[in-house]
Amino acid sequence: PSQASVSEVKARRLAESVGLKDYDHLEPCRIYHAARLVAILEAYSLYDSEIGYCQGMSDLLSPIISVVEEDHEAFWCFVGFMRKARHNFRLDEVGIRRQLNIVSKIIKCKDSHLYRHLEKLQAEDCFFVYRMVVVLFRRELNFEQTLCLWEVMWADQAAIRAGIAKSAWGRLRMRAPPTEDLLLYAIAACVLQRRKLIIEKYSSMDEIMRECNSMAGNLDVWKLLDDAHDLVVNLHDKI
Repeated sequence: PSQASVSEVKARRLAESVGLKDYDHLEPCRIYHAARLVAILEAYSLYDSEIGYCQGMSDLLSPIISVVEEDHEAFWCFVGFMRKARHNFRLDEVGIRRQLNIVSKIIKCKDSHLYRHLEKLQAEDCFFVYRMVVVLFRRELNFEQTLCLWEVMWADQAAIRAGIAKSAWGRLRMRAPPTEDLLLYAIAACVLQRRKLIIEKYSSMDEIMRECNSMAGNLDVWKLLDDAHDLVVNLHDKI
């Protein structure tokens, strides 16, 4: 509510200061947030000149600026976030390919029939989930669902840093051991939920990619997390 009440004068002043274009159709609060995105992403491109700015970074930053009202705090939150996510934007795509390979392994271990069908379509590299990996499901989930998924992911990573994953007590208390790769298990779960459709109806990787890109707004984040945790329980040691 406090951010929605931004005055038009304040919003337009900030938009002009960062050189924002074509914003007359937006409400003042949206102008203000768009201008904040530009300012923080420009600052990040200077801070991390090796990566710079890449398409998709705005998807990762927008949830942060919605809950962090001070730009300098939002910037450093984004810097911390990008320590984990910056490999998604490397030109050599080494980080992306590593993650796609893990998704492929999860599917292969869980459902050999689906995997063979993907091999037949020359889609076993799982390139059709590329966007999900790069922007961490941001375009497939709505805003509230995104925060749910990300916070569960971060909780897993925090548990690992705290050493909980290594303790017998931790494994006994938790249904699924924490993993650095919960996002990838969720992506695999998303594909596996559509296994029947993929096997029976799709005959090319492009068709599967269109199906993945059409998921926006049609996913149940809690079912997704349940299925992802089931995969972690059954496959974590194998992967």
